[in-house]
Amino acid sequence: MFQSYDVIVVGAGHAGCEAAVAAAKMGSKVMLVTMNMQTIAQMSCNPAMGGVAKGQILREIDAMGGYSGIVSDKTMIQFRMLNLSKGPAMWSPRVQSDRMQFHITWREMLENTPNIDFWQDMVRGLIVEDGKVCGVKTGMGMEIRSKSVVLTNGTFLNGVIHIGEKQFGGGRAGESAATGITEQLISLGFESGRMKTGTPPRIDGRSLDYSKMEAQEGDENIVGFSYKNIEKPTEQRCCWITYTNDKVHDLLKTGFEKSPMFQGRIKGLGPRYCPSIEDKINRFADKDRHQIFVEPEGWNTVEIYVNGFSTSLPEDVQYKALTQIPGFEQVKMFRPGYAIEYDYFPPTQLNLSLETKLIKNLFFAGQINGTTGYEEAAAQGMMAGINAHRAVQDAAPVVLKRNEAYIGVLIDDLVNKGTEEPYRMFTSRAEFRILLRQDNADLRLTELSHKIGFAEQERMDRVHEKRKATDEIVQFIKEYSIEPSDIDAFLESSGTTPLIHKMKLEKIISRPQINILDLIENVPVIKDRIGHYEKEFLEQAEISIKYEGYIEKEYIQVQKMEKIESVKLKPDFDYLNIPSLSIEARQKLTKIKPQTLGQASRISGVSPADISVLMVYLGR
Repeated sequence: MFQSYDVIVVGAGHAGCEAAVAAAKMGSKVMLVTMNMQTIAQMSCNPAMGGVAKGQILREIDAMGGYSGIVSDKTMIQFRMLNLSKGPAMWSPRVQSDRMQFHITWREMLENTPNIDFWQDMVRGLIVEDGKVCGVKTGMGMEIRSKSVVLTNGTFLNGVIHIGEKQFGGGRAGESAATGITEQLISLGFESGRMKTGTPPRIDGRSLDYSKMEAQEGDENIVGFSYKNIEKPTEQRCCWITYTNDKVHDLLKTGFEKSPMFQGRIKGLGPRYCPSIEDKINRFADKDRHQIFVEPEGWNTVEIYVNGFSTSLPEDVQYKALTQIPGFEQVKMFRPGYAIEYDYFPPTQLNLSLETKLIKNLFFAGQINGTTGYEEAAAQGMMAGINAHRAVQDAAPVVLKRNEAYIGVLIDDLVNKGTEEPYRMFTSRAEFRILLRQDNADLRLTELSHKIGFAEQERMDRVHEKRKATDEIVQFIKEYSIEPSDIDAFLESSGTTPLIHKMKLEKIISRPQINILDLIENVPVIKDRIGHYEKEFLEQAEISIKYEGYIEKEYIQVQKMEKIESVKLKPDFDYLNIPSLSIEARQKLTKIKPQTLGQASRISGVSPADISVLMVYLGR
C-alpha cells in the first residue's frame, strides 16, 4: 500500500510541519503521519507567534526557507514590534494570529508542497534494524518503511490532562494520547522523563466589559516575519490588558487543596517562565495583582484567550475567580484551563544534528526534547528535517553555530546542557545577540540555506539586493559631509546640537536622537541621495553605523570562540583515563561525546580547568 519513503515525520504540529517542508523542499519523498488531519499546525495554547527571542527564531526559520513566518504574516490579526525603546538586538516581532486560519493556511501550504504525502493514524512504534530506523508501525497495523524518521510527538506521548481532581488521557483537549513509542524507546536504551505544561480557560468575548480594561493596539507600521513580500492586513484587532486582585487570589486559593500541582498528582516540572496563575500566587505572595492579556482568537470568532491565567484548578473555582477580574464580571466560559503531563526525552541523548546517538537516522524535534513554545519547536523541526534529508543522502549534517543563529543557541543548549524543565528561548541565552538580530536573519542564513538546496533563488536574489543596497547607503553616509545650513533646523527640532562647520553624516547618524527615516523626510539633500532606497535597507544601514563598535567587539569574541570550536574531538575519545579531569567532567564528556573542544566547554559540569586539561592533553 505504501511506497518506501526517504523521511517519515511523526506528528503535524509546528515541529512536524517544518520538518516535512524542509525535507520535501530539498528533494526527499516525505510521509507526514498525524493522528488528526483536522488539527495540522494547531495552536494548542496561545494563538500568537513570536515575541522576545521567539520573533528572532521565526525570522531565522523564514530566512532558511521555512513556512512559519509566511503563515504567521498571512493570518495575523495584530502585529507589534516589542522592545523598540531598547537597542535593535532586543527588537522582537510578535503577531496575534487567527487560530483557525493559521491551521488552514499551514495545511494548504503543505498540500501545495511537492513530495509530501499524508496518513492519518497513530504511530505506535518504530521499525529498527541493526541499530538503524527503517520506518514506523501504526495503530491500524500498517508498516510504513523509510530511510529516516523524525519524531515530533509534542504533548501526546502518554499525555494526561488534569483539571482539579479529574484526570484523563489525552494529548490536547478532545484528542487522545499516543502510546507505545515511549515504551519502545526505553527498551532500546533511551532515558525518558515527564514534563508539564498548561493552558488558560477560553471565554466568550461578548460577555466582557472592555471599558474596564486597557486597550492594546497593534503597530501602525506592520513589519511581519517573512522576508518575502507577503500582503499584510489593512486592519488589526485590538487586544486588552486587565489585572487580577486580592479577591481573585483568595478565590483561587480555595481550590489549592484540589490542585493537581500542589497535591502531587502532577510529577513533571512546568515552564518556569510561563507559570500557572496558582503558581504565581503561591510563589509571588507579595504581589497583589498580576497582568492578564485579553486576546481575540481570530477575525470571525468571539472566543477569547485569557493570557496569564493558565490553570489546572477545578473548573468552578476557575469560573468564580474569573468573575472578580475587572471587565469579567459577567463572563461566560467556553472551556476551562487545564494542565497536561507528557513524556519527553532528555536532549543530551542527541547529536547537534538532532539525530539520536543510539539509533541511526532517527531524529527528535520539539517538545519531545524538553522545549516549550511553537517557535522553538518549529526551529528544531526544520533542522531535523534538513538533517534527516541529508542523512539519507549521506551528506554531512547542517549545524548552526551559536554566533550564527538563535536556533544554534537553542540546539547547542539542549544537547550540551540538557534541561529538566521546559526550555524557552530568551535573548539573554545568546552571547552574540548584537549579531543575531531579527533584521539581519536573511543576511546570516539565506546563503547557507540556498547552498544546501532549501532556500529558493528568489530569496537569494533578495539577499543580494539588500546587501548591495545597504553597502551603498553605508558608503554614502560615511563619505558625505553635510553643510550646517542644510541640517541645523532639523537638528534643533530633534533636540540635538546644531553644527558649527561641515560634518560627516556618519557622526550625525550616530547621535541617539537621530533616526535615518526622519533625516530623509526632513533634509532634502539627504532625501535626494538615498531617499529612493527601501525602508528595510535604510534601517539596516543605520544599525550598521550606530552599532559598529559593538558589532566589531562581538566579531572579535566570535573569532576567539572559533579557535576552540575548530579543535575536533574523536567520538571514541577515552575521557575516563584522564585522571586530571574532574569526575563529573569525565562522566559528562563520556555521555555526551562532544564533537569539538568548544562544545565540550559548554557542557554543564565541565569547568574551564577541565578544558585546560584537555588542551594540554591534545597538545594545544
